[in-house]
This record gives sequence, C-alpha cells and structure tokens, in this order.
Amino acid sequence: MSDDVYIPPVGPNSAPAPSREIYARMGEANIFRMLADFYEVLAGSSIRSMFPDDLAAASERSAAFFVGLLGGPPLYQQRFGAPMMRARHLPFPIDEAARQEWLRCWEPVLAKAGSDYNFPSEHLEGFRHFLSGFSAWMVNRRTVG
Repeated sequence: MSDDVYIPPVGPNSAPAPSREIYARMGEANIFRMLADFYEVLAGSSIRSMFPDDLAAASERSAAFFVGLLGGPPLYQQRFGAPMMRARHLPFPIDEAARQEWLRCWEPVLAKAGSDYNFPSEHLEGFRHFLSGFSAWMVNRRTVG
C-alpha cells in the first residue's frame, strides 16, 4: 500500500448494516430501479469521473450488492465474487469531499424512496446511517486544501 493511501479512523463495520427486512418489502426490481436512479444523479455530479463510462452496468453491479445487503440473495457474490469494497475502491482517490458528494447524490433518491421503490420508511434512517458509515470507510485520501 502506498504512503498516500489514507486509512480512516472508522472500520468497515462502523455503521450497522441496514435491516434485512428491507428486501422483503422492496423486492429486487425496486432495488435495481433505486440504484439506476441513484446513478442518474451521479451522472451529473462532480464525482462522475470516478465511475465507468457504462453507468448502467455500474448501477447493476451496485444493485446486486445492495440486494444482498438488504436481505435478498447474494447476487454480487454470485456474479462478481467477494465484495471487498474498500479494495475495489482503492484505485479511485476518494477524499471527504468526494464522500460528501456521493452522499448528496443519494438524497433526491431517498427523498422519494417510499413512494417510488416501496422502501419501508421505518428503515430509512438506518439505511442513511449505513451509507454514512460505509462511505467513511471508502475514504482513502486526505482532503488537500
């Protein structure tokens, strides 16, 4: 690991995983739609360059991860192997500003999560908490400035 890689003070399990009951309420199709909408927001963000040209494929890959995380079958592992999310993100310089932008991209999607994707409202705050902790673990560069 190079000297410029930052190790955040939080661990990979700093935020509890979201409720696995979410999948039972949303279903796979809604999770895939939610991630597709999230990637549409990402497309117009300042961190767009960190993502592959084919955002639809990236969205489906992320959706496979979230399906398993939210209580569904382990699609990500079946299709791509072990998640190892921090290792997969190390090639991208993620600082606190990029993390905050990623979290901001979730906001318009989560604002309509109940009505558009049948996301159970009682689990929304826990999901936000997970996203915050998960994204803190992905930070791998100190913010320069």
